[in-house]
Parts: sequence; structure tokens; C-alpha cells
Amino acid sequence: MSSLMSSSSIVAVTRASRPSFLILAPLCVLLGISLAANQPITLHGLDIALVLIGGLLAHAGVNLLNEYDDFHSGLDFITRRTPFSGGSGALPEHPSAAPQVLIAAIAMLVGIAAIGMYFLWLRGWPMLIIGVSGVFLMIAYTRWLTRSPLWCLLAPGLGFGPIMVLGTLVALGGRVDETALVGSSVVLLLVSELLLINQFPDVEADRRIGRRHLPIVVGLPIASRWVAALLLGAFVLIAFGQLYELLPRNAWLALLAFPSALWVALRLPKALEDEEALQRIMSVNVGTLLATLLLLAVGVWLA
Repeated sequence: MSSLMSSSSIVAVTRASRPSFLILAPLCVLLGISLAANQPITLHGLDIALVLIGGLLAHAGVNLLNEYDDFHSGLDFITRRTPFSGGSGALPEHPSAAPQVLIAAIAMLVGIAAIGMYFLWLRGWPMLIIGVSGVFLMIAYTRWLTRSPLWCLLAPGLGFGPIMVLGTLVALGGRVDETALVGSSVVLLLVSELLLINQFPDVEADRRIGRRHLPIVVGLPIASRWVAALLLGAFVLIAFGQLYELLPRNAWLALLAFPSALWVALRLPKALEDEEALQRIMSVNVGTLLATLLLLAVGVWLA
């Protein structure tokens, strides 16, 4: 019996970490590595491996904390699960695994802290600022920041953009320049847009437990305009960076994903009452984000 419970807990923890979504962190780290590769510094394999591991631990850790908090708030029992929202459903199916999910999240934080201490010793106080900010967002997002429309909108983008991308760059010995600021701002817009559109199916459940994100406060029609503004704004920023030579020449590759972004922006307002159409748009949106980040990282690397 204990063996069975142990194996079910392992499955629940794995599901709660949302492994299918963890590709986002390596892509953000890859962009930071590409930015570092274009600066006059020497990259070391150990440092690259550690920033990749740190990025994965951070993403998995915040997913675990979100699942744990959503289970205890009761949200997991009233939400309508979709492939992109509503949580994994692991804890409602295996309530006894909740302590293990929390322990796993704490273990992720300890791992991040250990890696952060190494880079703090290597690079100095800038890593402390980045690390503390990242850990704060991880811990505060579900419990407190989801009560503020502005912070709920910006926190995911700040975590994966300025903190993860620039944190990777600084950890590898690079300096934050105009190119890095533009690149990390593109990530900020895209990731904030991703979390915003993924909140659409959860509006009623989130409202019942006291959350106050943008779709709740302004309604889905206006929130869909925010989605379009953030998504298309990321491509405007890439084009601006190209025009004013703030991004490397080959960064234009990221613009190859623009047609699908435009499709999402134009179709979303018409799909708010059509669950099947909304799911299709959310799927294309995820693919657009991942493709844009990969193409941008490759384009910067090829500079």
C-alpha cells in the first residue's frame, strides 16, 4: 500500500509541475545565452548547464506552488480544466499528495538558491537583486499578485523576461545593454499575453475565490484587445529593434511568426463565446510564442 501511495504521489508531483509547459524556461534561457554569446566574454559549459537547470527549477517550482495554493484555496475543485488553463487536476485526484507537492516546490527553491549563491559568488550583487526578485515573484504570484490586475498581468512576463533572460546574461558574465533590454522586453510582452489569454476560461472560478485579474475587472472583450496589444506589440518591438539596430540583423527571423500572431489577434474577439474556437486560438497562441522565442534566440545567436 505504501509503495502504491508513493508511486501515486510521484505521478501527482510530476503532473503538478506541468512538464509539457516547461519548454518555455529553456527558450528564455537560450535567448539569454545567445545574448551573452554576442558579447566579448567566454562561455563555460558548467555555467550554461547551471542557468538551464536554474530556469527549469524556477518554472517547475512556480507551477508546483500554484497547484498547491489553488488546491488549498478550493479553486481546483470549481475550475473548468482545459489544455492551457485550470491546473493539472493532479491534487483533486490525489489529495494526499499535497504535502509532497509543497515539499517538491521547496526543494526547487533550495536548488535555485544554491545555484544563485554560486553565481552571486561569481558575479556579485547584481545576481542578488535578480535572484531575490525572481523568488519573490514565485512565492507571491498566486497568493497575492493575482489580486492586482496590473501585477497579475506583468508578473509572468517580468519573471520570464527581465529576470530569466537578463539573469542568464548576467550569470554568464555579460552586461545588460540595449539589445538585451529589447530582447527581454519582447519576452515580457509575449509571456504576459500568454498568461492573460489563458485566464479567459477561468474567469468565473477565479472571481469566486477573490482573484482580480484583467479579464475579471474589464471583461473578456476588452481583455482580448489587451491580448492583441501585447502580442502584436512584441512584434512591433522586434521591428523597432531591427530598424534602429538595437537587435542583431538576423533577429528578423522572429518576424516569421507574425502571421500567426495576427491571426490570433483578429480571431480572438469573435471566439469568446465559442469554447472550441477559443481552445484552437489558445493552441495557436502557444505555438506562436514558442516559435517566436526560438527564432529570436537563433537570430541573435547567428549575429
